[in-house]
Amino acid sequence: MRSLMLIAVLAAPLTGACAKKRIEAPAPLARLDEARHLTRTGKWTKALPMLQRLAFDLPAGRPELAEVSYLTGEAFFQTGAFTEAAGQFHQVADQFPETPYAPLGLLRAGDANLRQWRKPQLDPTYGEAALGVYQELVGRYPDSEAASRANVHVRRLRNWFAEKTYLNGMFYLRRKAFDSAIIYFKDVVANYSDTRWAPDALLRLIDSYHAIGYAEEKKETCEHLRRYYPTVRVSLERCPAAPAPATGASP
Repeated sequence: MRSLMLIAVLAAPLTGACAKKRIEAPAPLARLDEARHLTRTGKWTKALPMLQRLAFDLPAGRPELAEVSYLTGEAFFQTGAFTEAAGQFHQVADQFPETPYAPLGLLRAGDANLRQWRKPQLDPTYGEAALGVYQELVGRYPDSEAASRANVHVRRLRNWFAEKTYLNGMFYLRRKAFDSAIIYFKDVVANYSDTRWAPDALLRLIDSYHAIGYAEEKKETCEHLRRYYPTVRVSLERCPAAPAPATGASP
């Protein structure tokens, strides 16, 4: 009996010390402050696991959860995990749509996808995903600053898609596969008329129609070029001048 009592007495300080240690562990909000400091100082690798843990430790409904979710996406982004970042950022907008982090989350989700489409010549899957997210942002939060920034990226992406389509047309034009080339050049003109590639696509359409003897289509394309892109210089050999309107006979 005395031995049992002695063990209990000796164990009591240890138990108290463990309880004290658990009580003194940093509370979630204190750890959030530490995570914020890590992100401000660029220590994203250290911040990421802390933020992921905070997402579970903070009670549901806490307003800080939106910030934690957004910072988690930023930590993925800054450490090069762009696919994970895109998913995390979009989750911010889906789970916290009424917070200021929602439009920012969509903007950064688009950015994360865009980072994975480095050149127009590459597979455009990530570019298409980026464009879709930016357009979603503009649709859901049209008056936000994030939407204004997204529109800049949309214009850039449209130019890239136009360039990719134009280069596909050039691939077939060089191989004298004129029918295939025409399909791509017409796509540029129809869907990317506001980009720098549209006038060049019209010129290549004119060349293609000339090569296969489509005189009427060539004439219509020349008229389209002169009407909508009057500053583009085109040779008379490519596009003969339109005949002057006939004048009535003098009485």
